[in-house]
Amino acid sequence: MSMSRRTVLTVAAGAAATAASPAHAAERSGAPGTASVARTLGTAADYAVEKLRAVAPGVSAFPVGTKFEKWVFSQNGDWVGGFWPGTLWMAYLHSGDETFRTLALDSARKLAPRQHDTSTHDLGFLFYPSWVTAWRLTGDDTWRAGAVQAADSLIRRYNPRGRFIRAWGALDDPVNAGRAIMDTIMNLDLLDFASRQTGDEKYLRVAVEHARTAQRVFPRADGSTPHVFDFDPATGAPIGPNTVQGYSPASCWSRGQAWGIYGFTTMYRRTGDQQFLATARKLADFAVGALSPDHVPVWDYRAPQAPHDIKDASAGAVMACGLLDLATATGRPDYRQVALRILTALSETCLTAKSARAEAIVARCTRNRPAEDGIEISLPYADYYLLEGILRVLRPHDVDRAIDLSSR
Repeated sequence: MSMSRRTVLTVAAGAAATAASPAHAAERSGAPGTASVARTLGTAADYAVEKLRAVAPGVSAFPVGTKFEKWVFSQNGDWVGGFWPGTLWMAYLHSGDETFRTLALDSARKLAPRQHDTSTHDLGFLFYPSWVTAWRLTGDDTWRAGAVQAADSLIRRYNPRGRFIRAWGALDDPVNAGRAIMDTIMNLDLLDFASRQTGDEKYLRVAVEHARTAQRVFPRADGSTPHVFDFDPATGAPIGPNTVQGYSPASCWSRGQAWGIYGFTTMYRRTGDQQFLATARKLADFAVGALSPDHVPVWDYRAPQAPHDIKDASAGAVMACGLLDLATATGRPDYRQVALRILTALSETCLTAKSARAEAIVARCTRNRPAEDGIEISLPYADYYLLEGILRVLRPHDVDRAIDLSSR
């Protein structure tokens, strides 16, 4: 596949604007050159668009993962429903093909009942890449209003005694009532959106309080994190670290670590709070140090077989997006160089390009290793974040139009 001259010039100009002597040193030490990165990422994005052109018209529900390389679907979207319309939006931005715009809107509409869902913390995952992006790209107030309603549902999960947003379970269900998880940091941007749209700071206050709690209890001294932290839901007293998707409470689940890098950097951009930026850097420095030479994260950095264990390409895609954001926030080009290495590795070693039957874009993902659920499959958020990361490099202004890369 070829890539347009405009794309090559765009990435070259962007790299020149952010380059500094450490970046040049990194390139001398073996980092891929700008033109090479542009070609690799552009080819991967073109492949993604062609795959979606072939598959998306036949999709009428929400992909949640693959079985024998074919998508398995959820009618209500589970926790991942926002990523399918989000991926279509990214394809639209890269290709300009109006078909993707139409398909993205049609898919997002199917999430409408979830605006009122108070049983999950994942409303940011559901509504930001779908409804917020739809509003930003169309101006139709229906999407803005629905996203604000979803934020209203999300803040009902806030526990003021422990100052955290409960992750799982219905509001009246005592099971898991005291569980906070790393993933929730990614859902907070929906609350900032609601505050900016309504002028009511209550949403952002909840987001900030949860983020402050998370930065107090999740990062260890070395910057690694557990998946879960438990509280007494009645008193808010901390109980301690735990896990569901990591190897153990003392391990470091790579996708959770990636959520933290991305989410704390976003919270810094929305608030200007330097502590959030410091937390993002601490988590990023650990994860960068834990990467194996192939730059595709192992599913848990502290699993017994790490770094020679199964991979999770979705963790790499999320991490790359977070590192690109962090590079801009800190002015440190070394974070950008690592992000480019990850995106290049995913594009060269994790695409489904060699399979005629594959319906997804990214392979080599792991959903829940301890439960033996989804090992070496494709996942919708891997496709979404790979495209977001590539477009952050190739088309940063377009990505900004879609998801808002601004700072307060």
